[in-house]
Amino acid sequence: MQKNLVIVESPAKAKTIEKFLGKDFKVMSSYGHIRDLKKKEISIDEKTLEPEYEIPDEKKKLVDELRDKSSKAQTVWLASDEDREGEAISWHLCEVLGLDEQNTNRIVFHEITESAILDAIEHPRHINMDLVNAQQARRVLDRLVGFKLSPVLWRKVKPALSAGRVQSVAVRLIVEREREIQNFKSEPFYSVSGVFAVANPDGSASEVKAMLSKRFKTEEEVMEFLEKCKTATFTVDAITKKPMKRMPAPPFTTSTLQQEAARKLGFSVSQTMMVAQHLYESGRITYMRTDSVNLSELCLNASKKEIVNLYGENYSKLRKYHTSSKGAQEAHEAIRPSYMDKNAIEGTAQEKRLYELIWKRTIASQMADAEIEKTTITIKSDDIEEVFTAQGEVVKFDGFIKVYRESIDDDEQNEDYSHTLPAMKKGQELVRREIITTERFSAGPQRYTEASLVHKMEELGIGRPSTYAPTISTIQQREYVMRGDKKGEERSYSIFQLKGKQITQKTRKEWAGSDRGKLIPTDIGTVVNDFLMENFSEIMDYNFTAKVEQDFDKIAEGDEKWTDMMKSFYKSFEPTVEETMNSRQKFKAGERVLGNDPKSGRPVFVKIGRFGPVVQIGSSEDKEKPQFAQLPKELSMETITLEEAMELFKLPRELGDFEGSTVIIGAGRFGPYVKHENMFASLPKDTDPMAITLDEAITLIQEKRRQEAAKHLKFFLEDPKLEVMNGLYGPYLSYDGQNYRLPKSLHEKAKDLTYDECMKLIEEARELEKDKEKKGVKKTTKRTTRKTTKKA
Repeated sequence: MQKNLVIVESPAKAKTIEKFLGKDFKVMSSYGHIRDLKKKEISIDEKTLEPEYEIPDEKKKLVDELRDKSSKAQTVWLASDEDREGEAISWHLCEVLGLDEQNTNRIVFHEITESAILDAIEHPRHINMDLVNAQQARRVLDRLVGFKLSPVLWRKVKPALSAGRVQSVAVRLIVEREREIQNFKSEPFYSVSGVFAVANPDGSASEVKAMLSKRFKTEEEVMEFLEKCKTATFTVDAITKKPMKRMPAPPFTTSTLQQEAARKLGFSVSQTMMVAQHLYESGRITYMRTDSVNLSELCLNASKKEIVNLYGENYSKLRKYHTSSKGAQEAHEAIRPSYMDKNAIEGTAQEKRLYELIWKRTIASQMADAEIEKTTITIKSDDIEEVFTAQGEVVKFDGFIKVYRESIDDDEQNEDYSHTLPAMKKGQELVRREIITTERFSAGPQRYTEASLVHKMEELGIGRPSTYAPTISTIQQREYVMRGDKKGEERSYSIFQLKGKQITQKTRKEWAGSDRGKLIPTDIGTVVNDFLMENFSEIMDYNFTAKVEQDFDKIAEGDEKWTDMMKSFYKSFEPTVEETMNSRQKFKAGERVLGNDPKSGRPVFVKIGRFGPVVQIGSSEDKEKPQFAQLPKELSMETITLEEAMELFKLPRELGDFEGSTVIIGAGRFGPYVKHENMFASLPKDTDPMAITLDEAITLIQEKRRQEAAKHLKFFLEDPKLEVMNGLYGPYLSYDGQNYRLPKSLHEKAKDLTYDECMKLIEEARELEKDKEKKGVKKTTKRTTRKTTKKA
C-alpha cells in the first residue's frame, strides 16, 4: 500500500515536487479541474442558484485512476495552488474522490523548493470553504451573466455573440477611449529650443541646449520672436542645484509583471503568464498570481548577501514593502526568484528573459537609492520676455539603477540620468548659435496597450490577478477588439531656424497616429458595448464590477454568504433580461442612417449583418431587393459617410475578357476578389480594387490556377470521387466529400499510391471510427461543429 499520495493540478508541478519527496510519496496530477459546470448548459439551479457540476468525458479515466490510488493510500495530500481557484480544485477532488476531509491534508506553498515543500508537509490544514465559496461565487455569477446576456445579443444584435461580466467592462474601457480619440481635435503649436556656446577657461567652447518656457500658436508669433532674437544678448540669469533621490520600484505583482514584460520584452499579457507558469512549475520563481509586494525574510537575507557580493555593502538597503491594494488575497508574497543567488537559468529564450527581469526587479528593490544632482539654468535676454531653461543631471551614486530601471508606457527609451551641463556663472554672457522652432501637434488620449489596460483595470478594481490575461485574450478572440497594425498617417510640419542673422524655413514629414500593438474596438465590439450600456447599465458600471470583487473578498474572509450575494444579484438581473429580450425596437442595434442613394433615392444605412458590418441600400419592404456591401476593416460604422458608403457599391466592375470570359472585380465577405468563370482569387491587402488593371488581375488568376494544381496530386479513372490532395498539413485522401489523413510514412510517395491502396486506407480509417463510436467517443463532423459554435 502506498503511504502518501500527493495530488497537484499540473504535471510539470508534479514532476518538480517529486524530486523533493521520498519513496513513501507518490505525486499525481489532476490536470486542472476534474469537474466543472456543463459546457453547453447554464448548469445552475435557477431557484437555489446552486451550481450543477459534472465530470467531463475526457476526465473520467483520470478520475477513476485517482480514485483507485487515493483509496489505497494511507494519507492523501491535496497540493493545488494557494489561490481560490486552487482551493476549489482541492475541494472538487475531495468531493469526487470521496475523501474523508478529516484524513485529507491540504498543503500550500508559494514556491516549489525543497524547503517550502517540506515545510508545507509539516504544517497541513483542511480545505478552506470560504475560499472555495468565493471561487464558486465568481464562477456562478459569470455563468449567469454570460448565459443570460448572450441569447439577448443573438436576438438583438447578431448570432453567435457573447457577453461576460469582466470582458464587457474591459471592452467598454476601450470603446470609450476610442471615442475620446475621435472627439479630440489636435491643434498645432511651435516649441522653441536654443543652442548656446559657453566659453571655457582654456579658450574652448561648450554647447548648452535649452528650451523656451513658452509655446507659440502661429507662424506670425514665431517670426516676431526670432526677429527679436537676431540682436538679443543672452546671459545666465540663475543657476539652481538640487540634490535628489530616486527609489526603486517594489517587487513584481501579477499586473506589474505583465506591464513591464510588455514594455521591456514585448510580451503579450497571456504570453507573460504562460512563461511565468512554466518558471513557477519548474521551481524557478514563486507563485505568479499575486497582488502582494511582500518579500519573505529568507528572500530579504538572500538578496542582501547577493547585493553585497556583487556590488558592495553601500549598495544594499533593506526595504519591506506592504500591499496597499484593497482585497489583496491571491498569495502572500511578491513574484521573485526561488533562489536569489541564481541570476540566470537554463531554459527557452523567453524563460531566460522573463526570469532575468524578475531577478533584476527583486534585487533592485533591496538596493540603495540613486543619488542625483539636478541642475537648472535659466537663460534670459533684456530684449525678450520669455526665458530659456537648460536642465542636466549628474548621478552622484547610481544605487539601484546600476541593475534596473522601470519603464513607462509609451516611452521607448529609459530616462537618462547622466546628462551634464558645462560650468557656468550667474551673469555670464552666452553666444547664441541657433534657435530652432519646430511645429508640433497637441497629443490626444492614447489607445490602450495590453499593459496599460491591465493597469487601468487594476486601478478601477476590475478583476483580479488571475483574470487579466484571460479577459484580454477573450475580447480579442471574440473579435470585439483587435490589435492595430497601421504605422499611422504621414503629415508635414514646419521648422524655422535662426542662425546668424538669417531665418530659414524647412518642411519635414513624419508619421503620426500609429496604432501598432494598440487595442482598437471593432464595429461589433462597439455595437455590443452600446447595446449593453443602454439595457444593462448596472452590469457595465465600473463601480458595480469593482464592488463585486469586494463582495468576493468578503466571502473569502467568511464575512458574507455566497448564496445570499447570488440571490440579491439575480433578483434584479433576471427581470431586466426578460424585459430586454421581449422589447421591440424600431431600429436594430447599431443601425445608423447615412442618407439617401443619389441615384434611386432609397435610404442608405449601416448595420451589423449576419457576417459583420454592412452598408445597405433600401429595405426588405421595397419592391426592389436591397443592395448590400461589406464594410472594409479600414472604415468604421460610427464615422463612415454617405460618400464613402456609395464608393463600396462601385463593385463589381468588369475589367475585360481573358480566354473568352469576363474578368470581374467583386467584393465579398472576406474582402475584394477577382472572378473568372468559376474561379475566385482574393486581392492582396495593399491592392485597390478600383485601380487594379486587367493584366494584374490575369496574373492573380494564373497564380490561383498554379495553387489549385498543386493541391490536386492524383486522380483515379476507377472512381472520380477519389483524389489524392495536398493540404496545409501534408497529403490526404478525399473521397465522396470526406477527407482522410495519410500516415506520415506515406507522405513522400502520396503521388504513387494505387487505387486499391487508397481504398484500403479509407476502409481502415472508417473501421477505426466505428470502434471509437462503440466506445462512446463521439464523431465530430463539420455540421455538428457549426451547431456547437452557434450554441456556445
